Amino acid sequence: MQTKTEKIFSSKTLSYFLRLTDTMSYTQSAQLLGITQPALTQQIKKLEHAVGAPLFYTLGKKLRLTDAGYTMLNATHEINRILNHATDEIQQATSSGRGDISVGILASLETRIFEDFIANYYNNVPEINVTVHMLTRFEIWEGLESNRLDFAITYLPDANIRSWKPYRARKIGTERLVFVHHDERLSKARGVSLKRAAAFDWVSYPEGYYLDDLITEVFKDAMVTKPKSVAYFTTPAQILSFSNSTGIATALPESFVVAHQDEATDAYITKFDPKISYEIGFVYRKDKDKIPRMNAFLSAFFEYMDGEKYIDKVRNLTTKKDD
Repeated sequence: MQTKTEKIFSSKTLSYFLRLTDTMSYTQSAQLLGITQPALTQQIKKLEHAVGAPLFYTLGKKLRLTDAGYTMLNATHEINRILNHATDEIQQATSSGRGDISVGILASLETRIFEDFIANYYNNVPEINVTVHMLTRFEIWEGLESNRLDFAITYLPDANIRSWKPYRARKIGTERLVFVHHDERLSKARGVSLKRAAAFDWVSYPEGYYLDDLITEVFKDAMVTKPKSVAYFTTPAQILSFSNSTGIATALPESFVVAHQDEATDAYITKFDPKISYEIGFVYRKDKDKIPRMNAFLSAFFEYMDGEKYIDKVRNLTTKKDD
């Protein structure tokens, strides 16, 4: 059994009502709706009965809206506005070419690839609005948990995450740390051991940052005392600047060093032996990639990478920029 609300707000009843308010003629409205005039009259009578007041009256031969009719007309327009807005939001949620995408990128990560990709993506899909946030690892996981972020681009694996059940990860590439120093003799070596690197004073990431945790674990596993840090900064640009100004050594992502090699003044870059490596990847909540625009965004990124190694992509973009 239909409720009064269902009787009033059926799409057919409201469409008949709106058509009649447009023409103010039962005959013309019935013709436009493709129904008989008695059928239209019956629908309007049902609506008036449901709301408990007449919606129209006649003045001479002209049809007019009552005060109740104007109230119903305003309400109907508002209902249509809400429905249209909801439809727009649903279409944006289900369309691959419209809507918003929020991306969180770990602040210590080299962003040249992602800046270039997003610029290219905008040129191809201008109705997708991409917002990029540079965040700490804790802010990234908080953003994913609260669904404020659609995607995170971060280092993996992350031992701080106890349960991966709500998330999926997709590898972008492999990254490694390189030793940045100012020792000319060491620059001639093919690699630097952890023990030898530990003999230098370092400028490092603060405690709790992914790369600091990684370095701590690597030195601990090798049973080598972790290097003494004389200063701490949160971004690789700050660390490199301090190293350049003081001659203090550090470890930085290879991609950052490649992208900013012109800023590493008087510094030497030596690979760690054994290498210190980790992955960079997309992380997102399960089923997020089933939303068309999210899936299209991910697919476009990996098409953009075209199977190229992460570090090679950074190197090629840097060379292109320099040219």
